[in-house]
Amino acid sequence: MSKIEKLIKELCPNGVEYKKLKEICISNFWIMPSTPKYQTTGIPYITSKNIRNGIVQFEDTKFITEQDYKLISNNRPIKVNDFLISMIGTIGEVGIVKESDLPFYGQNMYLLRLDFKKINLRFFYHYFISSKVKKVLIGEKNNGNQGYLKTKNIELLKIPVPPLEVQEEIVRILDKFGELEAELEAELEARKSQYEFWRDKLLNSENYKSKKLEELATFSQGIQVDPKEQKLNCEEGMVPFLRIVDFVKEDEPPRYIVKPAEKYLKKENEEMVMIRYGANAAGKVFINKFGAIANNMFKINLLTNEVSVKFVWYYLSQKKIYNNLNNSGSGSTMPAINFKVVSNLKIKVPSLQEQERIVNILDKFDKLVNDISEGLPAEIEARRKQYEYYRNKLLSFEELVVNE
Repeated sequence: MSKIEKLIKELCPNGVEYKKLKEICISNFWIMPSTPKYQTTGIPYITSKNIRNGIVQFEDTKFITEQDYKLISNNRPIKVNDFLISMIGTIGEVGIVKESDLPFYGQNMYLLRLDFKKINLRFFYHYFISSKVKKVLIGEKNNGNQGYLKTKNIELLKIPVPPLEVQEEIVRILDKFGELEAELEAELEARKSQYEFWRDKLLNSENYKSKKLEELATFSQGIQVDPKEQKLNCEEGMVPFLRIVDFVKEDEPPRYIVKPAEKYLKKENEEMVMIRYGANAAGKVFINKFGAIANNMFKINLLTNEVSVKFVWYYLSQKKIYNNLNNSGSGSTMPAINFKVVSNLKIKVPSLQEQERIVNILDKFDKLVNDISEGLPAEIEARRKQYEYYRNKLLSFEELVVNE
């Protein structure tokens, strides 16, 4: 018998009491002040998008003056160990406030100040991010243009509250999985830095001749296809229709063009480099192996055998190239890259034999840091599934029937 089984048998043999969430809080309230005037420096001011995976993130935050901070936080301050929940847009993301996070304020969040005499903070965190809670929250959200939760959707959630000794043992087990995953993620970040270092070093030797991309390729734009002409199931004669989401989400179902017009049937190159040209991630580079692509991407059609598709993809994937492309359209409301910017990009071109050597080296690095079927990403995913399995197993309690 495991330690946790022994504790449950001794301390709660007849089941575990479930309490409404508001019953295990010292305080709970919306954080939704009137939007203050923003500054370039000062106290960070976050929104619900800044709470993810149990932490408060401060990327892309605005700032407010200390005076405004004191004014809006006076009656409803944010403190260490407060539990923040995103209530608008992306529903149910959470962050636990650390001392190093403070001071900050924000909006579009709900704050829970738990009663630690009743519930362990980490136990509550593991339970709250479980699939069963997420499913309830998503099911309860308002389905307007921007989904949101109401206060009662949070306050009335039923939470199992076993004895603290049981909670602490469950936390010890589940946190161990988190530590293993964090170690793997840290190693992955180190490998990514190593990969970027060698990619930049291999691709930028002074011995290589430099050419403008327009000397090596022509450029064209993807096509616009009405959603009514797209279909999930492929039938004979249909053309795969590729969008940005198809390259960044493994579980995204493919689309096909229904009864394609002549322009859709035009044979694409077997492999082709594409560049995202507008809005978010402008400058991101992909390889298209088949099909027609959406009109938010440029196609780079190589004119010569002087360079390989894979080499060009690696070259254009460098951070300095991405930043150059991404910043080229930043002056407009909707950033966009134009053909001229792409055609004027300079690319260093070694011999085909050297290109092949470089591609082989970078392929190994790329598989290690990006391939979700093997390498570190696969190991991280395996640990994550293991954690989810034990979390669901350890946090499923028989409910104690309380006679009133």
